[in-house]
Amino acid sequence: MQKPLVDLVAVTISNPSLFGIYKNNKLIETIKKDGKTSEILPEVLDDILKRYNINRIIYTKGPGSYMAIKLSFIFFKTLEISKGIKLFAADGFEFNKNTPIKAVGKSFFVKNNGIITLKKNLKPGEFSLPYNLEEINFTDDTSPLYVLSPV
Repeated sequence: MQKPLVDLVAVTISNPSLFGIYKNNKLIETIKKDGKTSEILPEVLDDILKRYNINRIIYTKGPGSYMAIKLSFIFFKTLEISKGIKLFAADGFEFNKNTPIKAVGKSFFVKNNGIITLKKNLKPGEFSLPYNLEEINFTDDTSPLYVLSPV
Protein backbone atom coordinates (compact mmCIF):
# COMPACT_ATOMS: atom_id res chain seq x y z
CA MET A 1 0.00 0.00 0.00
CA GLN A 2 1.30 3.45 -0.96
CA LYS A 3 2.01 5.80 1.96
CA PRO A 4 0.40 9.26 1.64
CA LEU A 5 2.63 12.16 0.54
CA VAL A 6 2.60 14.89 3.19
CA ASP A 7 4.43 17.94 4.49
CA LEU A 8 5.78 18.12 8.04
CA VAL A 9 5.98 21.19 10.27
CA ALA A 10 8.21 20.84 13.34
CA VAL A 11 8.17 23.35 16.19
CA THR A 12 11.04 22.11 18.35
CA ILE A 13 12.34 25.33 19.95
CA SER A 14 10.40 24.87 23.20
CA ASN A 15 8.81 22.14 25.28
CA PRO A 16 6.52 20.46 24.34
CA SER A 17 7.52 20.09 20.70
CA LEU A 18 4.78 20.20 18.08
CA PHE A 19 4.68 18.27 14.82
CA GLY A 20 2.03 18.87 12.21
CA ILE A 21 1.27 16.60 9.27
CA TYR A 22 -0.22 18.45 6.28
CA LYS A 23 -1.87 17.04 3.18
CA ASN A 24 -2.76 19.49 0.41
CA ASN A 25 -1.68 22.31 2.79
CA LYS A 26 -4.30 21.29 5.40
CA LEU A 27 -3.43 20.02 8.89
CA ILE A 28 -4.46 16.37 9.18
CA GLU A 29 -2.57 15.30 12.31
CA THR A 30 -0.91 16.95 15.30
CA ILE A 31 1.70 15.31 17.50
CA LYS A 32 2.61 17.02 20.78
CA LYS A 33 5.57 15.56 22.65
CA ASP A 34 7.27 16.53 25.92
CA GLY A 35 10.93 15.79 26.45
CA LYS A 36 14.41 16.52 25.24
CA THR A 37 14.68 17.24 21.53
CA SER A 38 17.53 14.72 21.25
CA GLU A 39 15.21 11.96 22.49
CA ILE A 40 11.90 12.84 20.86
CA LEU A 41 13.04 13.79 17.34
CA PRO A 42 14.23 10.28 16.35
CA GLU A 43 11.20 8.66 17.99
CA VAL A 44 8.59 10.95 16.40
CA LEU A 45 10.22 11.01 12.96
CA ASP A 46 10.59 7.22 12.93
CA ASP A 47 6.84 6.91 13.53
CA ILE A 48 5.99 9.54 10.90
CA LEU A 49 8.30 8.02 8.26
CA LYS A 50 6.72 4.58 8.79
CA ARG A 51 3.27 6.01 8.00
CA TYR A 52 3.96 8.78 5.47
CA ASN A 53 6.21 9.86 2.62
CA ILE A 54 7.40 13.35 3.49
CA ASN A 55 7.61 15.82 0.62
CA ARG A 56 8.98 18.74 2.62
CA ILE A 57 9.84 19.69 6.17
CA ILE A 58 9.38 23.16 7.61
CA TYR A 59 11.19 23.56 10.92
CA THR A 60 11.51 26.43 13.39
CA LYS A 61 15.05 27.73 13.03
CA GLY A 62 14.87 29.94 16.12
CA PRO A 63 14.93 31.83 18.32
CA GLY A 64 14.62 29.53 21.31
CA SER A 65 16.61 26.72 22.83
CA TYR A 66 20.00 26.73 21.08
CA MET A 67 20.49 23.01 21.66
CA ALA A 68 17.07 22.24 20.17
CA ILE A 69 17.81 24.49 17.18
CA LYS A 70 21.18 22.82 16.53
CA LEU A 71 19.82 19.28 16.91
CA SER A 72 16.79 19.95 14.73
CA PHE A 73 18.83 21.55 11.97
CA ILE A 74 21.32 18.65 11.86
CA PHE A 75 18.55 16.05 12.04
CA PHE A 76 16.42 17.62 9.29
CA LYS A 77 19.42 18.48 7.10
CA THR A 78 20.44 14.81 7.28
CA LEU A 79 16.94 13.78 6.14
CA GLU A 80 17.14 16.29 3.30
CA ILE A 81 20.44 14.83 2.10
CA SER A 82 19.73 11.15 2.71
CA LYS A 83 16.07 10.97 1.65
CA GLY A 84 15.74 13.91 -0.74
CA ILE A 85 13.14 15.65 1.45
CA LYS A 86 12.96 19.39 0.76
CA LEU A 87 13.86 21.45 3.83
CA PHE A 88 12.45 24.89 4.66
CA ALA A 89 12.47 27.04 7.78
CA ALA A 90 10.41 29.65 9.61
CA ASP A 91 11.09 31.69 12.69
CA GLY A 92 9.30 30.67 15.86
CA PHE A 93 7.17 33.80 15.97
CA GLU A 94 5.16 32.34 13.07
CA PHE A 95 3.76 29.76 15.49
CA ASN A 96 2.99 31.81 18.62
CA LYS A 97 1.23 34.92 17.25
CA ASN A 98 4.44 36.97 17.65
CA THR A 99 4.46 36.66 21.46
CA PRO A 100 7.62 36.37 23.62
CA ILE A 101 9.73 33.21 23.30
CA LYS A 102 11.65 31.90 26.33
CA ALA A 103 15.40 32.55 26.13
CA VAL A 104 17.62 31.95 29.17
CA GLY A 105 16.91 32.77 32.81
CA LYS A 106 14.27 35.48 33.00
CA SER A 107 14.94 36.66 29.43
CA PHE A 108 12.61 36.38 26.46
CA PHE A 109 13.01 36.95 22.75
CA VAL A 110 10.62 39.53 21.31
CA LYS A 111 10.17 40.63 17.71
CA ASN A 112 9.18 44.17 16.77
CA ASN A 113 9.27 45.45 13.20
CA GLY A 114 11.33 42.43 12.12
CA ILE A 115 14.02 42.97 14.79
CA ILE A 116 14.52 40.35 17.51
CA THR A 117 15.72 41.56 20.90
CA LEU A 118 15.84 40.32 24.50
CA LYS A 119 13.53 41.58 27.25
CA LYS A 120 13.15 40.44 30.84
CA ASN A 121 10.25 39.22 32.97
CA LEU A 122 7.64 38.70 30.27
CA LYS A 123 5.01 36.02 29.85
CA PRO A 124 5.81 33.55 27.04
CA GLY A 125 3.32 32.87 24.29
CA GLU A 126 1.90 29.47 23.49
CA PHE A 127 2.91 27.67 20.30
CA SER A 128 0.33 26.24 17.92
CA LEU A 129 0.13 24.86 14.42
CA PRO A 130 -1.88 26.64 11.73
CA TYR A 131 -4.65 24.74 9.99
CA ASN A 132 -3.31 25.78 6.61
CA LEU A 133 0.34 25.84 5.49
CA GLU A 134 -0.35 28.96 3.45
CA GLU A 135 -0.54 30.85 6.78
CA ILE A 136 3.19 30.31 7.40
CA ASN A 137 5.94 32.55 6.05
CA PHE A 138 8.77 30.11 5.40
CA THR A 139 12.00 30.27 3.44
CA ASP A 140 14.59 28.01 1.87
CA ASP A 141 17.22 29.71 4.07
CA THR A 142 17.39 26.94 6.64
CA SER A 143 20.41 28.20 8.60
CA PRO A 144 19.71 28.34 12.34
CA LEU A 145 18.61 31.72 13.66
CA TYR A 146 20.87 32.60 16.57
CA VAL A 147 20.01 35.95 18.11
CA LEU A 148 22.97 35.68 20.46
CA SER A 149 26.22 33.89 19.68
CA PRO A 150 25.77 30.14 20.16
CA VAL A 151 27.92 28.54 22.84
